[in-house]
Amino acid sequence: MKKVRQQMKDWMTKQMQLPADVMMDLPRITMIGQLHIYIENHRGVLRFSNQELRLLLKQGQLLIKGDHFVIKTILPEELLLEGRIDEVVYLDEKQK
Repeated sequence: MKKVRQQMKDWMTKQMQLPADVMMDLPRITMIGQLHIYIENHRGVLRFSNQELRLLLKQGQLLIKGDHFVIKTILPEELLLEGRIDEVVYLDEKQK
């Protein structure tokens, strides 16, 4: 049933020319150099330190590594992180 639902969402996204992140619950990530990263459509913070941020996504996790991290804005599904961003990695269900 999940597969049929996902295929239907894919088809609707293409036919209606809607952004994939809206229809498929994908994260939207906007980076400004190595200084800021803005993440929309996450499911919560799993881990935060001065050098690492791990967010839960609908499917998998997002791992951000760097230094001098400060969360400037945090809302239920949005987050703005400042600091030196060295690495952004998407971890699927198998890599956790």
